[in-house]
Amino acid sequence: MSHVAVENLFLTYAGRPVLERVSLSVAEGEFVSIVGASGCGKSSFLRLLLDQERPTRGSITVAGQPLKGEPDRSRGIVFQRYSVFPHMTVRGNLIAAEALGANLFGLLGPRARRAARARADAALERIGLAHVADAWPSALSGGMQQRLAIAQALAARPRVLLLDEPFGALDPGTRTAMHDFLDEMRHAAGMTVFMVSHDLAEAFKLGDRVVVFDKPRWDPHDPAAYGATITYDFDARNRGIPYQLQQETPDAAPPAPPRPQPAG
Repeated sequence: MSHVAVENLFLTYAGRPVLERVSLSVAEGEFVSIVGASGCGKSSFLRLLLDQERPTRGSITVAGQPLKGEPDRSRGIVFQRYSVFPHMTVRGNLIAAEALGANLFGLLGPRARRAARARADAALERIGLAHVADAWPSALSGGMQQRLAIAQALAARPRVLLLDEPFGALDPGTRTAMHDFLDEMRHAAGMTVFMVSHDLAEAFKLGDRVVVFDKPRWDPHDPAAYGATITYDFDARNRGIPYQLQQETPDAAPPAPPRPQPAG
């Protein structure tokens, strides 16, 4: 059964198409990696799923319900530029995320707060930040702040987690450890995950599916004339075999001339 359903989605900025004819059905608990060239609407698609932006046409439903026109606690996001609470300690960031995920007011009783603190300390130990638990985020390096932002998003246990190149600031060893942490947490909580990545190996390693955004229609005289759509949907659990190839809809405009190939 589809948990997140995207139907015939279009997005236009200032008269220029960014996305067109995007449809996707995702089961609860699936991990969908999103890849494609820069500028083909991957981050815009995440903002639409977050409900930070509204589509020009089409619909998005989560658990059968249409989005309400603004982000809510059921969806969490980690942007390319890490975002944490600067006025809270590292540990406090994780406790606050869990509290905000638990209720509208972000309040925890004494017993629940002690349990949240214990879980925060365990998570910090797991991601190598236990030694800075009482530090302010401003005292951390960029990679450490990125680890904190990922852990903070996971602590809130959203039903849908959106990740926009979340591991870009991490060194290879730390990235591998964070891959494992994300995989454990998302399975434990049953999260549905959408992750934008420019690393194909990472996309296939973490994802159950890998979808490719591209522009199948291309006008060499006006490259921005057409928007991107999902051109391939790979089953990463089955040796990457494509099980869905994007089909042109009957009412689609005739294809423009093919993209020019470089000489030589």
